[in-house]
Amino acid sequence: MIQVAHHEVSNGDGWMLSLRRTFDDAALVRERDPLLLIPGYGTNSLLFAFPPSGTSMEASLAARGFEVWSIDLRGHGRSRNDGGSTRYGLMDLVLKDLFAGVHGVLERTASTAKKVDLIGCSLGGSMAFAYLTAVEEPRVGRIVNMGGPVRWIHVHPLVRLAFRSPRLIGKIPMPSTRPFVRMAMPAIERVPGILSFYLHADSELLAHSDSLVQALESPSRHLNQDIAEWIQQRDLVIGGVNVAEKVSSINVPLLTVVANDDGIVPRDSVLWPHMQVRSERRDLLEVGTYSIPITHADMFVSRHAPEMVFAPLADWLAS
Repeated sequence: MIQVAHHEVSNGDGWMLSLRRTFDDAALVRERDPLLLIPGYGTNSLLFAFPPSGTSMEASLAARGFEVWSIDLRGHGRSRNDGGSTRYGLMDLVLKDLFAGVHGVLERTASTAKKVDLIGCSLGGSMAFAYLTAVEEPRVGRIVNMGGPVRWIHVHPLVRLAFRSPRLIGKIPMPSTRPFVRMAMPAIERVPGILSFYLHADSELLAHSDSLVQALESPSRHLNQDIAEWIQQRDLVIGGVNVAEKVSSINVPLLTVVANDDGIVPRDSVLWPHMQVRSERRDLLEVGTYSIPITHADMFVSRHAPEMVFAPLADWLAS
């Protein structure tokens, strides 16, 4: 039986981060590394519990005997401000929040392992690479990158347009995302293809739209400025460290997941860090077919994700 428990961990910077543990005590293989799922841009950890009545990413992995942890970074989900600043960027999320998350999992896990496996989704994958290159003792066993770039080889025109001016986007407070999406939902239901570059909004997904909206967040304008500067300079830089130049130092096993119809992060940008690491084991999982195309968000929430993404991901982790 799948169980869920909520924990909090301080990031040492005035925020209490939320950690959600999902596990099946009867199936749990305690010798395995616990898994830490890192959300991407504009989302919180509820993305991994979607759909609530179906086979979510968390539930799929827990049923295969993994102890699954999902983190809400500062300003996201169930994390709460305990006197911290609301001005934060990528460096804070990587060096403080992700660091606190890894150590928080290791302090609370029922596993006998001494390391954590990171599963980074979209921007979460980029942060996982940054963490491994910037932290002296990362305590990471393996890494899974699901659609995250480190060096932008190509940038989707819509992404380039949205982040064309670092100075401007860094000054504009982002409106609340959830009310906007709720207002747009009738139009999305009438014309599901309007989001096809990011998500295939089929009838099953739209039936759970209220739950999906809860997984959305309003990004920090300071984080937006960091991303805009990253796109302009092509390489991800965290705390003065050029992650793209240092990614070749990574030697832990790596699985890269690429969606065949990803309209947010082009294929060559996802594959670039895969080709640079010096890991003895690095595997590629390409998901989607001509008849069942998989977009960026489809990897996590589509009705095809359990068999096309979650099952082979669990196979790789268990191998």
